[in-house]
Amino acid sequence: MALFCAALSPAVAGNRPPLVLAAASLQESLTAAADAWSAKGHEKPLLSFAASSALARQIEAGAAADIFISADESWMDQLAEKGLIRPATRASFLANRLVLIAPTGSRAKAPIREGFPLARLLGKGRLAMADPDAVPAGKYGKAALMSLGLWKSAESRLARAENVRAALALVERGAAPLGIVYATDARASRKVSVIGVFPDNSHPPITYPVALLKTARSPDAAAFRAFLISRQGRAIFARYGFASAAR
Repeated sequence: MALFCAALSPAVAGNRPPLVLAAASLQESLTAAADAWSAKGHEKPLLSFAASSALARQIEAGAAADIFISADESWMDQLAEKGLIRPATRASFLANRLVLIAPTGSRAKAPIREGFPLARLLGKGRLAMADPDAVPAGKYGKAALMSLGLWKSAESRLARAENVRAALALVERGAAPLGIVYATDARASRKVSVIGVFPDNSHPPITYPVALLKTARSPDAAAFRAFLISRQGRAIFARYGFASAAR
């Protein structure tokens, strides 16, 4: 979808509904928000989900989308530094938590604190997480493991995934006994259970900024962005486990 938008002519782009490039962890919640917007009589926005890092790189390559929602501030910062967003429209509106998951039915329990027995819980398996070198969920996970003194032992045992939903899928399939994902991802799946919650102070705050892109042409883009950060919009995300970010 995001690659498709790069080929749209300005005339076609100006007549279409908003094209939103959004972090993979927003799939259910943003789809529900788009449905609510459509129910108000607007044309339903086009949604494209992937890792924030992948989407930011597509924007840098010229993808002509309208709205970007990142799962961290750094990828939005990078686009801002390159003049690819409209700065006045940037708002951090959602927050999340980081959790440790196992397949449903697992007896593993992990009160997460410094030096907790991650290696023993993994056994001979691997720890599924989004790429810690680029993807926000992986970067948060790495920061948490470093804070808890576990990164050096875990680094060689990672099952690196292209985004947080791919990491979730590895645990759902039993391909990895444990995974690090957002609390909202775990909530979206009946195939995994949360066995531990990472302390908020073990990693940077998990916030989701939204902004209009410089390439925004859809006449509904600004209004849809405003709806997302409104009280009604935030209430939709709250139903899926997101908190509101501090303004």
